[in-house]
Amino acid sequence: MMDEVEVDGLRVAFRQAGAGPPLMLLHGAVSDSRVWREQLSDLSDEFTVLAWDAPGCGRSSDPPETFRLPEYADCLAGFIDALGLERPHVLGHSFGGGLALELYRRRPALPRTLVLAGGYAGWAGSLPPNVVERRLRGALRAAEQQANGAFAPRSIPGLFSEALPGEKAEELAAIMSGSRPVGTRVMAHAFAEADLRDVLPRIRVPVLLVYGDADERAPLAVAEGLHAGIAASKLVVLPGLGHESYLESAGAFNAEVRGSCGRRPETPPAPPAPCVIPRHALGRTGVRSAPIPGTARSRSSVRRRARSR
Repeated sequence: MMDEVEVDGLRVAFRQAGAGPPLMLLHGAVSDSRVWREQLSDLSDEFTVLAWDAPGCGRSSDPPETFRLPEYADCLAGFIDALGLERPHVLGHSFGGGLALELYRRRPALPRTLVLAGGYAGWAGSLPPNVVERRLRGALRAAEQQANGAFAPRSIPGLFSEALPGEKAEELAAIMSGSRPVGTRVMAHAFAEADLRDVLPRIRVPVLLVYGDADERAPLAVAEGLHAGIAASKLVVLPGLGHESYLESAGAFNAEVRGSCGRRPETPPAPPAPCVIPRHALGRTGVRSAPIPGTARSRSSVRRRARSR
């Protein structure tokens, strides 16, 4: 089942499962809330897990072509307010990680903790200009292919690593194949223009950075840049995993989320232990978060209705 709310004239669809402290999941570009299937299932025993379809993705409305990261963050803040979520943990993957940082910039009292998986300080804030330009051209070309019915998700470099099992690769490709051109275009421009490096030293909530050591899309140099810039951060490197670590090894990924946002599971997952990078070079250590109050009752003025999956 999916629900939806209206935020500033945009329909925002989302999935929800479980009960407990709210955990907000933000997908990457050319994607939607379906990629969080295993997190919605596994983490719902401890959290109220909510995964939105960002404007332009899934079942949400298309945004104006002028939408940029600040507008996405304002829409996200409106979504959180509309559902009455009390200081949620915010987990973002790739573009969603940058969105989480922009949310903190605009509403620093809103997130309880941040979890950035394969995230960036925006493309402009984490990548050389020539790489940013190449990625923007590639994304705009993908949007044209989507409009012509010729889009091949596996053509995007660095997304489908060897660590992604065959059935999950097919699942991800199917989700990406349903992406819409406007969402791809708008998100690409938004992220190509985003430079969030100035936000990093201002962050005062615990931050977990989760990266795969085989990530070609957001390599460890990007992770280390965020880690160096955020005082209250802990960097965890998952061995053998690529950019879609939350999907490639959901057990290992979810265990790190639990350890940062709640209690640790009694039985550790089977995958190899991750490499935890301490902040010894800067004389600081990572910070773990404490549990937070549960989800508040939704505001009565918000229109909300169930939709079949």
